[in-house]
Amino acid sequence: MNSNQWNVKYLTSNPDYGITAETIETYYKFAKFNYETGNYQTGRDMIENYISLYSSPPKQRKEGEDGDEDDEFGVGSSSAPQQEEEKIGNPNMYYLTSVDTSLLQVLWGKLSCEILVEDWEEASVALIAVKTAIESLASSHKLTPLEALHQRTWLLHWSLFVFWNDASGKGLESMVELFTSEKYLQAVTTHAPHLLRYLTAAVLLCKRRAAKKAGSNSNAEGRRLLRDLIKVMQQCEYSDPIVEFVEQLSVKFDFEAAQSQLARCETVLSSDFFLCKQTELFMEEARVFVFENYCRIHHKIDLTTLGEKLAMDRDRAERWIVDLIRNALLDAKIDSEEGCVVMGTGSTSVYEQVMEKTKELTARSGGLVVNLRSYQNDVRRERLRKERQARED
Repeated sequence: MNSNQWNVKYLTSNPDYGITAETIETYYKFAKFNYETGNYQTGRDMIENYISLYSSPPKQRKEGEDGDEDDEFGVGSSSAPQQEEEKIGNPNMYYLTSVDTSLLQVLWGKLSCEILVEDWEEASVALIAVKTAIESLASSHKLTPLEALHQRTWLLHWSLFVFWNDASGKGLESMVELFTSEKYLQAVTTHAPHLLRYLTAAVLLCKRRAAKKAGSNSNAEGRRLLRDLIKVMQQCEYSDPIVEFVEQLSVKFDFEAAQSQLARCETVLSSDFFLCKQTELFMEEARVFVFENYCRIHHKIDLTTLGEKLAMDRDRAERWIVDLIRNALLDAKIDSEEGCVVMGTGSTSVYEQVMEKTKELTARSGGLVVNLRSYQNDVRRERLRKERQARED
C-alpha cells in the first residue's frame, strides 16, 4: 500500500479492505486494553499505527523517481495541477493536520507508553506533541480556559519523568524553560505549587551550566535564572527544605538558616523519586551557591567557619575549595598560616558589563517599539473614525 493511501479516509472509502470507522475504533480500544493490562510495548506500537492513520507527513520521493526531470520543457509538471496538493501536518505533533479532544487522549496514551517503556528520547517527542495539541485546542477554543489549565497541570507532572531522565543533559534546561513560560507558570502557581521543589532543584543544577553555555564568566545567565525563580517563589504558597534553602540564602540572606536547611535537603533528596539520583550533584551545587553568596560580602573567610556554612568539616572544606581553584571555578587563594581563604578582586570585565547592559537595552527597546506601534495604530483608528463621522455629518 502506498504511503498516501495509509489514512482513515482511503481505508474506509475502499470496500475491498472491509475497514470501517468502527473497525478503527475497535483497534484503538484494543491498544488501550494492552496499555491497561501492562503490555506497554504492544500498546505503544498500536497507538503509533493509529496516529499514523490521521497524519499527513511530507511525501518521500522513491529512489529513481525524478518528477522535475521534464519541468524544463513543461512535460513533467503537466499532471501536477490535476493532483490535489495534500496538506502537510504539524511536525511537532506527528504530522497530524488537526487535533480534537479524542486525538489528544491518544497522544497522552503515546506519552504514557513511552515513559513506561523508558524510551526517554521518544518520550521527549511525545511530550512536545501533547503540549502542541493542548495549545492548539486552547487557541481554537475547543478547550475551555479551565480545561486547558488542567491539561497543562497534568503535562507538568508527566514531564518530570522525561526531564529528570534525559541523558542528553538538556532536560533540566528544557524543564526550566517550560515551567517558567507564562501559561505553565500559571498552572504551577494556581494548581501545583508543590512542583516548585523540582523547579528550584533544576535551576540550582543547571545555572552554572547555562552560564557556561552563554559564554560568559560573569554568570549573568545564572543570575537571571535565579531572579526568575525568586519571582515564582513569591507567587507560590509552598515551602520545603529545598525551596527554603534558596529563599533563606537569596532573599533573606540568612546563612545560619540556609545552613540548617541544607542539612535537611540531603534527606529530602534521597527520599524523592525524581531527585534521589541527583543528591550528590545537588549538594555540590548548593555548596557552590552558598559559597558564591558568602564571598560577595567577605574578602577573607575562615576555613572553619566556611566548613560550618557548607555543612562540612574544615579539612573537607579546604579540599573542596582547592578543587574549585584548580578547576578555574574560583578566583581565590588559601592562606595556610592564617587558615583562611582570600578572595580575588572578582572584577567584571568591561566587555561583560557592556554585553549585560546591551541585553537589557535590547529588551527595553523592543518594549518601546511595541508600545509605539500600538499608539500609532490607536491614533490611526481614531483619525479614521473621525473622518467617517465627518462624512456622515
